[in-house]
Amino acid sequence: MTDGLYIHIPFCHQICFYCDFNKVFFKNQPVDEYIDCLGEELRRMRGEGMFGSDGPLTIFLGGGTPTALEDRQLEKLFAYIDSAVPKGRLIEFSTEANPDELTPDKLAILWDNGVRRLSIGVQSFDAGLLERLGRTHSPNDAERVVRQARDTGFENISIDLMYGLPEQTMAQWEDTLDRALSLGLPHYSAYSLIVEPKTVFYNLMNKNLLPLPGEDLEADMFNLLMERMAHSGLRQYEISNFAKEGYESVHNKLYWQNRSYAGAGAGAHGYAGGVRYSNHGPLKKYMNAVLEGRRPVFEEHRVTAGEEMEEEMFLGLRMTEGVRFDMFRERFGRELEDVYGSQIRELTNQDLLTSDGESVRLTKKGIFLGNEVFQQFLG
Repeated sequence: MTDGLYIHIPFCHQICFYCDFNKVFFKNQPVDEYIDCLGEELRRMRGEGMFGSDGPLTIFLGGGTPTALEDRQLEKLFAYIDSAVPKGRLIEFSTEANPDELTPDKLAILWDNGVRRLSIGVQSFDAGLLERLGRTHSPNDAERVVRQARDTGFENISIDLMYGLPEQTMAQWEDTLDRALSLGLPHYSAYSLIVEPKTVFYNLMNKNLLPLPGEDLEADMFNLLMERMAHSGLRQYEISNFAKEGYESVHNKLYWQNRSYAGAGAGAHGYAGGVRYSNHGPLKKYMNAVLEGRRPVFEEHRVTAGEEMEEEMFLGLRMTEGVRFDMFRERFGRELEDVYGSQIRELTNQDLLTSDGESVRLTKKGIFLGNEVFQQFLG
């Protein structure tokens, strides 16, 4: 039985220039047929005992963009979820959304079908930067949809922000933080731009046509982010995530706590029974596998005990609470110090880690240099 369920909707009306997720343009795609295949995959997962009798703790609709679906397609998707996924344990039902796609009707459909958490991809409140990112919404769209979501009944609302963008200035970042925090939301996620292969930005960078802020300016933006969030009463519970008490993302914490989750849909990933797997990404390959009665899995890997301990460290250290000694002992039957004592001592001497005897966690300096810290725990 898995603790979480991720459902992938790979359709977008516009492909953002930085995105490397599994996605396709909505137009001329077999969207209804895909939803049928997704429903069949969920049905088989239940038959295989993937959800147990009481279902997962969390359900997360991601993409692509789930809100790219038409109203009737959303209703169809929820009907499949309702018939295949027990909800006896469910404590969080989330979806990603784009501001210019969330109509009052779609908000009502989400609410009526049990979704209670929205993760809205705002990215910036600067119109020029939004255009540079390939986004199709305006800053006003973002503010409007938050009002409409609240009118529908949604309280648990998060927005995504990005910094370190091409030609982004500190003044633009400050203005985005001002407008974001003025909404008074209980959760914010903020990520620095990472230029991934097979994206528009990657091609531009290779042609020296992507003027990015330097590392120092990006670090200053991150520092300002942490200061402003703390001043607004939002606790940094993970490197890139900030929340009021009781509003942390339960689903994402499953990932960082290295717990089990099922992945359904084209390109979805899962971790169950000690095996990490990923589904076929191309729609045709995914759908053909489902229609032929096969698992739509492209590859899988049985995680060794050593790999699982490594993952426990580099995932757990992303959270500000860090990795607990007692939880490590309970999970692996070994003392954390016996396995990683030398790395912990070295990183502590460099002021990158700290320990209070109950857990080991990143220092503020370590938060800035997280990837360098995580590397020390990889074989």
